[in-house]
Amino acid sequence: MKNETKKYSILLTIAMLFWGGGWSALKILTYELPLDVVVFWRFFLMSLAFVPILYFFKQPFVINRKALLFIGASSVLNIAFMFSSFLGMKEGLAGAGSVIITTFSPILTFALVAILFRKKISNTQLFGLFLGVVGGYILLELHHPELLFQGGNIYFLLCALIWAGVTLLSQHSHVHIHPIHYSFIISIIATLFTFFYADKSELPLVFTQGTQFWIALLYLAIFGQAIATTIFFIASGKLGSQKTSSFMFLVPVFALFIAWLILDEKMQLHIIVGGTVSMLAVYFINKKF
Repeated sequence: MKNETKKYSILLTIAMLFWGGGWSALKILTYELPLDVVVFWRFFLMSLAFVPILYFFKQPFVINRKALLFIGASSVLNIAFMFSSFLGMKEGLAGAGSVIITTFSPILTFALVAILFRKKISNTQLFGLFLGVVGGYILLELHHPELLFQGGNIYFLLCALIWAGVTLLSQHSHVHIHPIHYSFIISIIATLFTFFYADKSELPLVFTQGTQFWIALLYLAIFGQAIATTIFFIASGKLGSQKTSSFMFLVPVFALFIAWLILDEKMQLHIIVGGTVSMLAVYFINKKF
């Protein structure tokens, strides 16, 4: 059992590294091509990357009406998240976006659960929510309110709220459909939607791009999404959702370091301090004393 726990802990750390690097890849993709073109190819390649994963697991493909409802709602939110994250990356920093989204999302998820399902909040969780507000104040530099509308912060906050909704839907969907099938179908729907939305004449422009663009695109679709998400789902079943989710605290750390290493982004003090306070908030919200 100890060996298995160690194995999945190592795999989860690798998955969080992939997720962290995904933010720098996303930033690179915003430099050259129109938003609709990049989003389509990202979902298309992600769908292809799921094919060998589906073959490896060989799970029976079963879909019922309730599963379709979850898939439909999650598809809409998933597409909205991707467009919002690209818009945020165009104006902001990869490191800042990763910290704001990955720390605010679990806080907002908890708040939504408390409101929608009237879940009782303990004193420890209230303290966590308070820390979340403090962390948000520091991260968004609300002592300078005008900065809230600069650097992609509004889009990053929208991403965090959208992902909170995606998390709630995915948690309840597991009863009706296998998580890997769930992710695969959402990816297929997003691919079809973005294909019809995109300007068809501009889709071939990706083949005029250089090596850096293709490395970023393939990394984001395959490693940053398909492989990392699959590891996360498998580990959740082996280690439990609470322990698995705790590894997400590593994402902002990896994201900030990789953005500094690859994109030469400066380590901004308010992002580091606000991110640390927000991660503590998530810890207290989920901690059982």
